[in-house]
Amino acid sequence: MLTIIGCGNLNRSDDAVGVIIVQRLQQYLMEHPHRDVRVYDCGTAGIEVMFQARGSTQLIIIDASSTGSEPGAVFKVPGKELAALPEPSCGLHDFRWDHALAAGRKIFKDDFPQDVTVYLIEAETLHLGLELSNAVKHSADLVFAEVSNIIRQKIV
Repeated sequence: MLTIIGCGNLNRSDDAVGVIIVQRLQQYLMEHPHRDVRVYDCGTAGIEVMFQARGSTQLIIIDASSTGSEPGAVFKVPGKELAALPEPSCGLHDFRWDHALAAGRKIFKDDFPQDVTVYLIEAETLHLGLELSNAVKHSADLVFAEVSNIIRQKIV
């Protein structure tokens, strides 16, 4: 089972890129259904990432990044490089998808995917707004094409 999860906030310009890509992938799967592929918009709810990934053999997460790199730069990173246990806190708002990777492996053990790839697209702006910047739009198209190709390979 392949699970694809998009993260981000639709109201913060380029932060929406992961959500926008998975919305496009959901449309793609409506036209090309596959029973072994699940696609979720997890928004900013890190805890939801952990539960949606459970039971998958392969996981892809797509999100924006803000590292100071060139806007639109795409980073394809193995999930094990990004998994991090959260610092103790009282609120779930602090629980991000990188925490979900570490906690999911710890809690669900063999029922949590070991094959995890994270696509991070460098944001140009994270200010309030409903549009992606041109650089991020272009990169979103590239990531969509690569991930939809992964889905096509599963269909064959």
